[in-house]
Amino acid sequence: MPDQRAKPAGPVAHPPRSAFARRAVGAAALLLAVLFAGLGSWQVMRLQWKQDLIARVDDRVHAPPVAAPAVAQWAQVSRASDEYRRVSLTGHYLYQFTTPVQALSELGAGFWLLTPLCRADGSIVFVNRGFIPSSDNKPGTYAARRAGSNPCAAPGGEPVRVTGLLRIGEPGGGFLRENDPKGNRWYSRDVALIAQARGLGPVAPYFVDAGKGQDPAAAPERAVGGLTVIAFQNNHIVYALTWYGLSAMVLAAWWWVRRHGAAIADD
Repeated sequence: MPDQRAKPAGPVAHPPRSAFARRAVGAAALLLAVLFAGLGSWQVMRLQWKQDLIARVDDRVHAPPVAAPAVAQWAQVSRASDEYRRVSLTGHYLYQFTTPVQALSELGAGFWLLTPLCRADGSIVFVNRGFIPSSDNKPGTYAARRAGSNPCAAPGGEPVRVTGLLRIGEPGGGFLRENDPKGNRWYSRDVALIAQARGLGPVAPYFVDAGKGQDPAAAPERAVGGLTVIAFQNNHIVYALTWYGLSAMVLAAWWWVRRHGAAIADD
């Protein structure tokens, strides 16, 4: 037979929460609030750093060109102190060792042409002469040739003067793609690895993005220079507000539960 015993009328009493549980919840909420606020403050510091970086780069880009760092200065060249600095250098191109690197520019998909340039002191600096469309990179045009013992001994051709922006070498390949020296497939401007593959010996740890209209008429192909994109994502203020908002939400939720939670549990 079904149980005919009367059920107690009114709300069922819940055991009160222990003081330990309340303290644990409060401590967890406080920890999360402090953590989120700390991440927000870190983003504010990153915002200040990014704004300073943008200002420094803007100054470098619009400053008069200076001589590209010589061999004695190579060890001191860094991204923080030198990238996007306007520089100039003079020398002879080694066109036979030009290396195409896959690129996506405002002109579409294609390749950057990185050509080593021999300076008067015998040092080699790669110059990104500019962009060519994919259709111009025909099979065999840029074969993976290797240099002899002294590639700058008789470079030939007329000397050229290049003015452009100093860029730091890009080791590691491109997005989800590793550079393939044996297959002569390049996805980043890793000048050290390109020099090694071409047998050029030590080269500058940087390359120079040549400015517009500087590719010599005597070059085997004409590349379009001056396409360097200088853009920095600056979303730190959004991230900071997000973290501060999460911190405030955690504190508000903890206050609400502390004030109204017991009443809800008794309903």
